[in-house]
Amino acid sequence: MRLPRTALTLLTLAALTAGCGLGGGGSRGKGAETMNMQQGATRADAILQETLAAVTPELRWNHGSGGDSGCTKGIAGAPTGTGAAGRDIIVLTVVSEQRRAALLGVIERAWKDRGYKITSTNPSKEVPWIHASTPDGYTLSVQVGGEGQFFLEAATPCLRDHPVQDPTTKPNTPVRNVPFPPRPDVQDEYWSATTSLPSGSPAAP
Repeated sequence: MRLPRTALTLLTLAALTAGCGLGGGGSRGKGAETMNMQQGATRADAILQETLAAVTPELRWNHGSGGDSGCTKGIAGAPTGTGAAGRDIIVLTVVSEQRRAALLGVIERAWKDRGYKITSTNPSKEVPWIHASTPDGYTLSVQVGGEGQFFLEAATPCLRDHPVQDPTTKPNTPVRNVPFPPRPDVQDEYWSATTSLPSGSPAAP
């Protein structure tokens, strides 16, 4: 299902419409000749699930809006027969201000452990984020938005054009019938705690 991405973050929207992937610059991915956009989206889903699996205690989450866009080249914007797909995860666990840096650190270490390159970070207290890339051209992002809400994103490089279906991975929270994005509403004994992490804690930043 190829729908307009009505709730993309500005970062992902700019990247997908200008080229392929977050900061992909319009280059074709390493698998562009053999992998299509649906296969790439499935890989992006797997990367996000691997990232969630690295976080303990478990985060409660649901899918974001996702989306895809054709890749173009040249000043005339001629189509190349390729496109990029994006996948989003919305974290619905309430992450306290005292624990946000710890969660960012867990995700950053998980990406580094998998051989992903951290391409940029923003340590802002209000809206911190981390961007990364995989060896095969996928671009990743974890961002903290309003009310301390975490968003995870993965975007493919330019791959062979193909219709992209919704993710098949099952969220661990029900879909909220509320305006997008649904705000965090699940309390967690660890992530929602307002006390500082003790020194030496594995999750400490």
